[in-house]
Amino acid sequence: MLCGRTNVNKFLIEEQRRNPRLVGDFSMLISDIVRSCKAIAQGVSRGSLAGVLGDAGRDNVQGEAQKKLDVLANQAFIHHCEWGGHLAGLASEEMEDVYPIPAEHPRGRFLLLFDPLDGSSNIDVNLSVGSIFSVLLCPDDCHPDGPTAADFLQPGSRQVAAGYALYGPSTMLVLTVGNGTHGFTLDRDIGEFLLTHPNLAIAPETREFAINVSNERFWEPPIQRYVAECLAGKTGVRGTDFNMRWVASLVAEVHRILMRGGVFMYPRDSKDTRKPGRLRLLYEASPMAMIVAQAGGLASTGHERILDVRPSSLHQRVPVILGSRREVERIERYHREHEVGEDEPFKSPLFSTRTLFRDD
Repeated sequence: MLCGRTNVNKFLIEEQRRNPRLVGDFSMLISDIVRSCKAIAQGVSRGSLAGVLGDAGRDNVQGEAQKKLDVLANQAFIHHCEWGGHLAGLASEEMEDVYPIPAEHPRGRFLLLFDPLDGSSNIDVNLSVGSIFSVLLCPDDCHPDGPTAADFLQPGSRQVAAGYALYGPSTMLVLTVGNGTHGFTLDRDIGEFLLTHPNLAIAPETREFAINVSNERFWEPPIQRYVAECLAGKTGVRGTDFNMRWVASLVAEVHRILMRGGVFMYPRDSKDTRKPGRLRLLYEASPMAMIVAQAGGLASTGHERILDVRPSSLHQRVPVILGSRREVERIERYHREHEVGEDEPFKSPLFSTRTLFRDD
């Protein structure tokens, strides 16, 4: 088992020897991604000292206000990854369309999708943020002039690798290449990510959940039912007390689940009926689903595994429920029971009518 002073490059070489899908210069591509994350970590750590905080003064393709660091992080990925000859193309949450490899650079076999700075709304208040990435193989029938958006529309089960960087008190890289999920910590003295958390495993059961309760009135009944049961604690049907967390940064939420278990929910709701979910399938949901699954957890929309969802567009959104397997399976069961009318009617514990008299 790899541990101790193993760095990312040694880890990747060992994995590449085991897995024939990790063809050619795969390890060099991950090295380019790692350099991108190191550059972003430096910018995040300097904050106001580098003048990188605040709004960029424009919206991204999602219609969301961009932060200065959103733009700089996106540029960092492009700068470090476009020239090496490992990629056929890139796609980012911050860009409307596919980014083609410039003609002056050679093209490779891989496709890279990334969210350059997840949780950037937290950056101005100095909370943890991160970067998420996903690696796919370019289809054999890819256009000779370069991949189109259709080439990126692959289900998460086809990912070759997925990972994220967490920019917190220490900078960590969490990576899977289909053989477990592994955590590396940046040693700033030598500038290397060293393997510190091999073979991360998510406990199948948990007493901790994360959700934005301010949206309760918009949730579907299965989610209302699940959260109500958790809030009822020992006096409810679950018979145990739960803790609730919410950071509003997917990277931070998933990292906590990998470290100590839990379930994270950003479910479908009726707040904006034009959006079937809030998180982006290709840049957030699919890579995190692979990371969680390789650690023994489960990621679902409530109706199907996220890894099985076939994308229809580059910026498609989906509901996300992920973490400890048995809790996610319970939430899936609540969705099935609701669909066939077998679930119990939901009554809010916060807004129910109180009386001294029981109506038996």
